[in-house]
Amino acid sequence: MKVIVVGCTHAGTAAVINTARLHKDAQITVYERNDNVSFLSCGIALYVGGVIKDVEGLFYSSPKELERLGANIKMKHEVVSIDTTKKVVTIKNLKTEDEFQDEYDKLIVATGSWPIVPRFEGIEFENILLSKNFYQANTIIERAKHAKKTVVIGAGYIGVELAEAFCNNGKEVTLIDAQDRILSKYLDKEFTDVAEEAFRDHGVTLAIGEMVERFEGEGRKVRRVVTNKATYDADLVILCIGFRPNTELLKGQVDRMKDGAILVDEYMRTSKEDVFAVGDSCTLLYNPTGERRYIPLATNAVRTGTLAARNLVSPTTKHLGTQGTSGIKIFEHNIASTGLTVSQAKEDGIIAKSVTVVDHYRPEFMPTHEEATLKVVYEESSKRILGAQIRSETDLTQMVNTMSVVIQNKMTIDELAFIDFFFQPFFNKPWNLLNQAGLQANNKE
Repeated sequence: MKVIVVGCTHAGTAAVINTARLHKDAQITVYERNDNVSFLSCGIALYVGGVIKDVEGLFYSSPKELERLGANIKMKHEVVSIDTTKKVVTIKNLKTEDEFQDEYDKLIVATGSWPIVPRFEGIEFENILLSKNFYQANTIIERAKHAKKTVVIGAGYIGVELAEAFCNNGKEVTLIDAQDRILSKYLDKEFTDVAEEAFRDHGVTLAIGEMVERFEGEGRKVRRVVTNKATYDADLVILCIGFRPNTELLKGQVDRMKDGAILVDEYMRTSKEDVFAVGDSCTLLYNPTGERRYIPLATNAVRTGTLAARNLVSPTTKHLGTQGTSGIKIFEHNIASTGLTVSQAKEDGIIAKSVTVVDHYRPEFMPTHEEATLKVVYEESSKRILGAQIRSETDLTQMVNTMSVVIQNKMTIDELAFIDFFFQPFFNKPWNLLNQAGLQANNKE
């Protein structure tokens, strides 16, 4: 069985490793246009901020390791076209410029995503950078050495983490976003208010609810970012506006969503036989709504890559769907979320309720007993839990992983009140915060 894997970051690496382990007869060939594999781009902010000293720690595999498993790794090779009818891939050797073709029995498309770059006036100025791969991370670190005023555009996870990293490095930081709140896709207002206050307390300028219109510069250097409301000085600009799936290779050959994300079934199979799509290139079942959505996360990538390998020959293991579970640390605040927020539920036309618990996470007789805020969102009619968010200075983010399982298993807010959780004064109270949310909602009803 000849298996071709296109792309080798999170999903591609997982697909190669598991294909090699599960299918001893497979002849695996990987085509990757970069000269590295498995780079953890979600660790870029930690690298920029100096938390991670050795960048090698952001690679969890290498071409040599994959070759030891028996895979044929072709680095600096870009796939320029795919014919899914003839099962032929056309590849360009980026070192020699030569093109050649290769055939496959099974194709795993792990082409990932790429940052969205709007056509702003002045986008060609130097020091306007992206934050996605290893080389961009190194460029950001090198350019930041000579930059005093840094502007980050986009207040999702990557933008927020980079803004904090630059702040901790002593830079003057401006964080711009068109939405009226940071992290608005993941958190409701009472959580983003706390995060925004933390940024302001640390001297970060928040330009939220502002649209970037153009960049201005002198010579080839960017000097200013102009929005619809103000102008901000800048020596360095990082674009973190969002990501688009890299799926043009399969345009017109497999079913895709409007944004280009490839539609797959629960076994990671596309609409074309023997073609699988994984990672940031494909959609997934979003359990809170039951719809297919594009949710590019490293966790989803490694899961889908693993599942593609398991299902190569026959449908064996289903993808269970995702809740889009994620977490972030903003200065002293540990924050995590899963599923729908109240505002998202409203946008999706779901009539939802919520309950918020504010309490010390463990008994007050303990030497320390920091306060935590937990919010649980549930559907009014069925009481099915749709989402959860937590914030605390003590790290309680694992509670959101528990809530992710609760959502996946379609549990109700009433059931949450009486789930069996342990009690030990070092860790919690007799009524766990999650139990308290269920009890409080039950009492309200």
